[in-house]
Amino acid sequence: MRTDTQPTAMPNTPVLGPNDKVVLFDGVCRLCAAWAKFLIRFDRQKQFRLASVQSSAGHALLKHHGLPTDQYHTMVLLEGEQVYTQSTAFLRVMRRLPFPWPFFNIALIVPGPIRDWLYDRIALNRYRLFGRYDTCVLPKKDHNARFLDD
Repeated sequence: MRTDTQPTAMPNTPVLGPNDKVVLFDGVCRLCAAWAKFLIRFDRQKQFRLASVQSSAGHALLKHHGLPTDQYHTMVLLEGEQVYTQSTAFLRVMRRLPFPWPFFNIALIVPGPIRDWLYDRIALNRYRLFGRYDTCVLPKKDHNARFLDD
């Protein structure tokens, strides 16, 4: 029996270095898939790797960090072993993108609980507002390197 609070690694959990940044997103959500495409387009320095939560790598990372693996209500940003969700994850990604995207961080003047409440309104209604795919959207061949391998 484990007595510490550290997550248990699954055998197929991708190993992340201290400087690695991974964005986990809902691969059947049209808004989330558009977010992944946005990152591929504007993250020209290729700072972020991507994984859908439905992929085995994404599922393993969720489980490793003690996050739900059956319901996906937030984007997750992993920076090494640090986990960020909701508006904080979004803003941490935006601040690392080229001009003009870091200006979104002006939202940091809004208290976190209010930002997250607003984030949740969109996240909890994203399928109704934006639709969903029947299956997880696969990356294009020229984008494969941006995704964690399964």
